[in-house]
Amino acid sequence: MATITKKKLIQVISQSRSVHPNDVRNVVQSFLDAMTDCLAKGDRLEFRDFGVFEIVERKQKIGRNPKNAGVPIIIPARPAVKFTPGKKMRKVIEKGAKPTTQTVK
Repeated sequence: MATITKKKLIQVISQSRSVHPNDVRNVVQSFLDAMTDCLAKGDRLEFRDFGVFEIVERKQKIGRNPKNAGVPIIIPARPAVKFTPGKKMRKVIEKGAKPTTQTVK
C-alpha cells in the first residue's frame, strides 16, 4: 500500500485535467484551508458520496507512562476530527472496485 502525498495528488489531477500544477496546487490548498477553518469553528462538513468530517470530543482517560514503570497519567479530554465515509466510498473500498475517475498511482 502506497502513501499518496499532496504533491503526487496535484500531479495526477494536473495531468488528467490538463491544468497547470500551480493552479491545481492553489485550489487544493485553498480547499484544505477552508476545510480546516470550518472544522476549527465546529462546523460539520458533508460531501455527498464521499463522507462527513466532524469534530468529536475524546473523553479523558487514564494512560500509562512506559518510561516511569507504568505510572498512571491522566490524558485530558480533547477535540478530534472524525471521518465517516459516504455510501459510494464505502462500496468502492469494500469491493475493491475501481472508482469512475482516474486512480492515483
